[in-house]
Amino acid sequence: MSTFDFPPSIASRPTYGALAPRAGAAQIMLADAEGAEALLAVAQADPELMHRAHVIYIPKHTGERFTDPLRAAAPDILHIAPSYPACTQRLHRVFSAAPMGAQIYLAGTEGLIGQAMALALQIGIPKSAIQTEHRGSVARRVQCVHCKGITEDVMTDPFQCGHCGLNLFVRDHYSRRLAAFQGVCIDAEDPGNVPPSVELYS
Repeated sequence: MSTFDFPPSIASRPTYGALAPRAGAAQIMLADAEGAEALLAVAQADPELMHRAHVIYIPKHTGERFTDPLRAAAPDILHIAPSYPACTQRLHRVFSAAPMGAQIYLAGTEGLIGQAMALALQIGIPKSAIQTEHRGSVARRVQCVHCKGITEDVMTDPFQCGHCGLNLFVRDHYSRRLAAFQGVCIDAEDPGNVPPSVELYS
């Protein structure tokens, strides 16, 4: 299984559930990498729902592992995208055209879920219509609070900002607007005194 139990944290940190079939005027699903497992679980629970679904899937490092099972689930539309930025225009169009009562399913990494959630809410989809399930990598999308640059797939703490070079402590504080955790300079008061990097949650 590709699930992970996140330790307790501060209130701003996102929490995730498990996707479940819901009746709705439209079924819109987005996943990356192991997030496909969550979509396939929905398909197994309600095959007919999947036949009405518009699925956007980003394989990332999983290659073809989940694309054939997703095709076999026979969604109404299946779009395979190389990256989240590459499918943003399609996602915006699908969200904007969604009828009242549409159900949104987001699964996979925190970066994908956060960005898609922010887009859906900005367009006007109610939060109650959006389900999320974390699967796969625990890498974070992090904004440097000093230069405002965003780094994707951060796996270590501290890490060096690729935009300004500062050594950043990855905080649990999360911006839903930016869909990013916040990184703060760890050696501001004692330059060069930086502890060794460790993997997140290790």
